[in-house]
Amino acid sequence: MRVLWFCIPAYGHTNPTIEVVRELIRRGHEVRYYSFEEFRQRIEEAGAEFVSCDAYLPPIDAKAERRLRKVSTTEMSVQSFRTVTALDPVISSDVEAWRPDVVVSDSACFWGKLAAFKHDLPWVCSTTTFAFNEQSAKYMETSARELADMVLGLPRMNREIRKLQPLGYHVKSALDVVRNKPDDYTIVYTSRTLQPCAESFDEEHYRFVGPSVRDVAPHEKNGRPLVYVSLGTVINDRPGFYHTCIEALRDADVDLLISCGKAFDPTLLGKLPANVRVEQYVDQMDVLSRASLFVTHCGMNSASEGMWMGVPELLYPLTGEQRAVARRVSEVGAGAPLDAHAAKDPAKLRASVFAALKSDALAAGSARMREDLRSCAGPAGAADFIEGVAR
Repeated sequence: MRVLWFCIPAYGHTNPTIEVVRELIRRGHEVRYYSFEEFRQRIEEAGAEFVSCDAYLPPIDAKAERRLRKVSTTEMSVQSFRTVTALDPVISSDVEAWRPDVVVSDSACFWGKLAAFKHDLPWVCSTTTFAFNEQSAKYMETSARELADMVLGLPRMNREIRKLQPLGYHVKSALDVVRNKPDDYTIVYTSRTLQPCAESFDEEHYRFVGPSVRDVAPHEKNGRPLVYVSLGTVINDRPGFYHTCIEALRDADVDLLISCGKAFDPTLLGKLPANVRVEQYVDQMDVLSRASLFVTHCGMNSASEGMWMGVPELLYPLTGEQRAVARRVSEVGAGAPLDAHAAKDPAKLRASVFAALKSDALAAGSARMREDLRSCAGPAGAADFIEGVAR
């Protein structure tokens, strides 16, 4: 079997796919993976053939870059549609020569999804967030700004869609691309327990395989508690929040580790207390194996990795999608919401941290979700599903 795989340039969307690719290769299948140079090494180490897309990303001006940093759905969609145009000759030629049996594409990777439609190939959607339909979409607490961005941006997105039609992409509107249909075959990297409105997704078209993560043996937690703070790899330029965390725990009998991301300079936080460490990058699974509490932005991967390791979470979402994840993690008892005022007030944040560290309910909920996620089919189940769709 030949698998043509596509993903956007984002760690949270790429990382869960790697073990699935490795499993497909182990079974003797060929995988050709369209991605970006930043991810070449891990894709090639999994055994796939890497195809670089960097040269086909459209140039962006300062205004577009600011919109992307604010996670503008309109700007991301416009840039994605332009990437479809740029990549079309390469992908079309590749499909004709290589003749893949199935396309697997990230839910936000429009050039992969549209390539499958154009060439009438079986398609599997790789969803690294929740599966969304009319029922589960209600979990998305869209802000007024986010809603305005989507509504006001539709005409602009549809102008880009019209440019695709002469290339053979028979799509009527941007919503036809952004939204999936209920009968699209979809891999979801979570469990049915965590998935909102799970009963509304049938088992034929949706496979909930659980997180695709590198497991790490947990360390004995018999020393001082380790509080780990991370806002992920996208919206992490939050010096005010980091200062609040440092002031909240500077004299506490805990160790604090902050992962601030590559775009933020840790030296801007000044001289740190002896119990505080700030790094641009950490091995998150290794840190979680030692952590007693995870203060997280509730990106799907981060929240899932915390639950996989059985670490209670303090939930500090920054986008609508992250708020949906935070809501479910709270509902299953594995995390507690961090009040917006506490994120700015060291005394309140300190109280929230120690309440979470002492909570028997959070510890029990985290343990339950650890067992739930580890009982899922995992990469092998995802590979089974892809094989089935290809057949």
